[in-house]
Amino acid sequence: MKKKQQQHPSSGEDPWPHGAPVGGAPPCLGGCKRRIPLLPFLRFSLRDYGFCMATLLVFCLGSLFYQLSGGPPRFLLDLRQYLGNSTYLDDHGPPPSKVLPFPSQVVYNRVGKCGSRTVVLLLRILSEKHGFNLVTSDIHNKTRLTKNEQMELIKNVSTAEQPYLFTRHVHFLNFSRFGGDQPVYINIIRDPVSRFLSNYFFRRFGDWRGEQNHMIRTPSMRQEERYLDINECILENYPECSNPRLFYIIPYFCGQHPRCREPGEWALERAKMNVNENFLLVGILEELEDVLLLLERFLPHYFKGVLSIYKDPGIAAGELAFLSAFQKLPLNSTHWIHP
Repeated sequence: MKKKQQQHPSSGEDPWPHGAPVGGAPPCLGGCKRRIPLLPFLRFSLRDYGFCMATLLVFCLGSLFYQLSGGPPRFLLDLRQYLGNSTYLDDHGPPPSKVLPFPSQVVYNRVGKCGSRTVVLLLRILSEKHGFNLVTSDIHNKTRLTKNEQMELIKNVSTAEQPYLFTRHVHFLNFSRFGGDQPVYINIIRDPVSRFLSNYFFRRFGDWRGEQNHMIRTPSMRQEERYLDINECILENYPECSNPRLFYIIPYFCGQHPRCREPGEWALERAKMNVNENFLLVGILEELEDVLLLLERFLPHYFKGVLSIYKDPGIAAGELAFLSAFQKLPLNSTHWIHP
């Protein structure tokens, strides 16, 4: 019996004519060599290799910056926030809100003829310097408001950008009564007799804002009344001087209640209560420098440096010209609010 000659794969014939056996091919017999091609994703050019190395370098530098600064680079945070707010907020929380000074809502319901023109001038300079929102009004002769007017004014003031300082000739307003946040109040008063004297001449001759200012305020005043000597007015018991309205200051602290307009114990006690509960400071015009110093200490975000500005010779020398151009000032930080 002849033995079948063993065929080797090297003979050129297929050793598995019916297909490879299950489980894969056995080791190659006779030391045969097979070429295994590279996988497609391992094939890359020199440019691709450079791009990978550059990416790796950027990653390493970013990691180094993270460790040295104690946190990730800003551009990575911005990128993560852009890609998905949820991931950014989960890791870092919401962006920090604007830090507001305390208090961030201040009201100066200025009493007429008590130095308010000078204080408003200072506030305009300070608002430009410190960046707070100076909210003013072009209504100067309406201090008593109806309920609807109170609601409208409080709504407009409360929605102003904070920190703000609102100033107007108006009797005390109770913001909390209409659902608003109660602001901090400040004010300045003066000796009632001195205030009466100042108002007496102001009604006749106005102020520095214009030569015809007095004609606008009291157009129907007769010439003999306009130039009436104040001593004669008092001695002859003219109506204007027989009732000098010494009670004028009290309603600015009492409020909008009808009884606040009636001179008496009730209005005085209510005014005292509001001063204790709502006013941070009520200054005296005769001691204005001390008042400005206290405001600078109590409300530095608004009044820091006010005393030096007040004492500045350049400010004092230019005050008349500045007030003459009162309406021409830039109002980019000022809002005019109507009740």
